[in-house]
Amino acid sequence: MTKKKHEEPFDPKNLKPEELLKYEIATELGLSDKVIAGGWRSLTAKESGRIGGLVTKKKREMKQEAMKGMAE
Repeated sequence: MTKKKHEEPFDPKNLKPEELLKYEIATELGLSDKVIAGGWRSLTAKESGRIGGLVTKKKREMKQEAMKGMAE
């Protein structure tokens, strides 16, 4: 028998920095209403993968910008 995780309601005003980036990308993709209504688990694998890919891309860009700033 598996235990079901206690699902906490999604509150976009009280997010950790990591979740804030995910939420911003979900908003850009038009998925914010779905996330608010059902939490992150309500997304399909395709939607989650798209968000994850864009988070990775954004982090890589931020790291490159930081490295450029240090080189100057």
